[in-house]
Amino acid sequence: MALPKRAKPQRVLIASSHPLFGQGLRSLLEARQRSVEVIGIVSSIDDALQALEKQRPDLVVVDYDDEQLNRDDFLARFLEGERKLRVVLLSLSDPQHAQVYDRRTLVAAQIDDWLEEWPVVAADEISKAPQPNRRSNMKHFIVVGILVVLVTALLLLGLQQVNLLPAAAALQANPIDRMFALEFAVIAFLFALIVVFMVYSIVVFRRKKGDTTDARHIEGNQRLEIIWTAIPLATVLGFAYLGSQALAETTRVDPGALEVNVIGSQWSWRFEYPELGIQTTELRMPVDRQALLHLSSLDVIHSFWVPEFRVKQDALPGGKEFVRDLRVTPSQIGNFTLRCAELCGLNHTYMEAPVIVMASADFDAWAAAEAGLSADPLERAQKWYETFGCKACHTLDGAAGVGPTWKGLYGSQVRLADGSTVTADDAYLIESIRNPGATLVEGFQNIMPAAIGGSLTDQQIQDLIELIKSLK
Repeated sequence: MALPKRAKPQRVLIASSHPLFGQGLRSLLEARQRSVEVIGIVSSIDDALQALEKQRPDLVVVDYDDEQLNRDDFLARFLEGERKLRVVLLSLSDPQHAQVYDRRTLVAAQIDDWLEEWPVVAADEISKAPQPNRRSNMKHFIVVGILVVLVTALLLLGLQQVNLLPAAAALQANPIDRMFALEFAVIAFLFALIVVFMVYSIVVFRRKKGDTTDARHIEGNQRLEIIWTAIPLATVLGFAYLGSQALAETTRVDPGALEVNVIGSQWSWRFEYPELGIQTTELRMPVDRQALLHLSSLDVIHSFWVPEFRVKQDALPGGKEFVRDLRVTPSQIGNFTLRCAELCGLNHTYMEAPVIVMASADFDAWAAAEAGLSADPLERAQKWYETFGCKACHTLDGAAGVGPTWKGLYGSQVRLADGSTVTADDAYLIESIRNPGATLVEGFQNIMPAAIGGSLTDQQIQDLIELIKSLK
């Protein structure tokens, strides 16, 4: 459309609190219409009235989508008086049309109606790119939806090949694995949803070469905001419900459970079977029978964890009131490894113990053989040396360790931290076991658990002394 020539440029005032609208419209007007002069951008009615009085514009373009501007009040105050002035309400959400008001008629019209008289760029040319119709938008959503499903399926297939979890070997692992599988599926879907939308947008909707127009201005979408708040909230609540069900399954009580006391100390595990009178350094359990583990610690916090069982529980120091229970029902015969899952000191990484799941008949045979102690005190002492964690600190061959070596200890002169010396006789050894901090050996720290002496009977201590005597 040919615009009439004018000697004097038309003065335009832009009213918007959004920089994208104001600066973008200024750039378009100044670039496309030499006969237009943008005299200013204001963000409020008061500023616009002041500009109207001082600069007397010919046209005022108002951001129709700007909620900070009261459009009714704006029109009422601008249409007062007798000076010829037009106000255009322009919306970036509908750039094909605009509403035009003047003092005399106060009528709405298409943009072309006022372009014939006022040399301003047509609103339908603010963006040269054609506006996508509903069918085109639906096509993009269908393509993206197919890609999201495909990428999700590929991610789940890849996760299955990685084997993130070891083979389950306890009934408590089943509900936990179901939760893991569901969480992996949701994570894969969310990853695909984000990445596919992002990559698709970058590839399909990238700026074409030579395109210098502004993108569509979007203020927000309340419906979308409600949806993307409600769906994650419902998902979290759903997982909370499923998690509570899984917790109930893993803690279900079996009245015929085998009770085992599990005692952790730096840096070993000890297992006591109070019903069988057995103490050992390896955890043996019959298959398909629940074991009720009473967890405690003699020094710092440890944590019972067998990956194939999935469940984990801390072992806390502090006595009987801090004992924690953990129920495990082995479902597969085999050998596993107990690991400490809580950083507990220098040799934390070596704090392991064998876990052996046996057939019921084999477990009964082992228990019967284990209950009968040897008549040889040295054989018994070797068992206590391993069972009560002495092995973690004291060597039998003279090698350096966290604590003094037992080789050559009995009868020797021991130099203490206070500079005095003492003979390593029976009385000294008994006191060192019952009260580890009483006589600290020079060059060593007092890290021996204070409660260890209470765990040993007088006979067990005497057996250990006999073992030390034999190491001259």
